[in-house]
Amino acid sequence: MEYERELLFGRWFRDDIDELNRKTIEYAQLSADGSFEFTFIILQENIGKAEQVVEQVTELGDWGLVGDIHFTITKNEVINEQLYAADLNDSNNYHAYRVLQLNHHVFEYQHISTNEIFIMRKITDNIGHC
Repeated sequence: MEYERELLFGRWFRDDIDELNRKTIEYAQLSADGSFEFTFIILQENIGKAEQVVEQVTELGDWGLVGDIHFTITKNEVINEQLYAADLNDSNNYHAYRVLQLNHHVFEYQHISTNEIFIMRKITDNIGHC
């Protein structure tokens, strides 16, 4: 199936609970020039207190969409406000996904190797405008 690359332009959001019962939040900015910025925030619930940020990492790199294959290449990471070059020899910086659903509101995709399914929702700045 073919998907329109332009549908991915903009800001996306998802949240999940991981195997350690921590909330993982991802914010994604996918730009028309093929660059991306992904911010991952892991929150730990403290009994009787507000959730605490355990980890926050921002990845920068390139993305693309060919047919129904979405791919990312992480080139840099920002950790504790410090920019680090990603090791481009590390295969963990390269990912490919099969797009399961893509429209103006939802981006659902499955990792080619792990079969994990992710569902992102479009962030809209103009509430009430479609």
